[in-house]
Amino acid sequence: MMGKQMASPVKGHSSVMRKKPVLVTRVGLRIQGPLPYQEWTQAGRRLTDAHNSSAWCLGDWLVYGQNRYESRYRTAINEAGLDYQTLRNYAWVARKFPIDRRRENLSFQHHAEVAALTTEMQDFWLERAERFSWSRNQLRGYIRSGEIKEQTPSLAGVLGRIAVTTEQLARWTSAAEREIQPLQDWVLTHLDGAASETLNE
Repeated sequence: MMGKQMASPVKGHSSVMRKKPVLVTRVGLRIQGPLPYQEWTQAGRRLTDAHNSSAWCLGDWLVYGQNRYESRYRTAINEAGLDYQTLRNYAWVARKFPIDRRRENLSFQHHAEVAALTTEMQDFWLERAERFSWSRNQLRGYIRSGEIKEQTPSLAGVLGRIAVTTEQLARWTSAAEREIQPLQDWVLTHLDGAASETLNE
């Protein structure tokens, strides 16, 4: 009887695998030896991406379970050892933002900050957070103060002392962007149009 043949090594591959400098374990990171600054920062970016992705993925997973296994999904959560309240929060945000509305350049936490707003306001604030590279805390601060960066001064020059709500300004800005016009031009054009219609010109 012939003995088992040993698999020959693949040409060009070392038989000894190089140790990975950063290993992810269930209880944390294991960093093997000195880590150059560039590799350390790259690891941080990968961990951030994984963290954001996991929140979205867990939210989507729970939404699917709620829709398909309404009477049994709680059992699956318990068996998986996951915190139900945390998952409910993830699922709530995931429902508010279908995948095609999620912004890759912003974190899950950015989306969570605006999830309770209308769709229009969500897009308004996320677009600005992306454009100006706001952190989650900066976005929260602007929303709470009602300040709209680079828009309020230009509108004030057009409307003088007319009181304008943040939501009105958000709608007008979105409309101006859709028509590819500066906000000031859009406001003047539509005010002139309304005046002409009223005066039957």
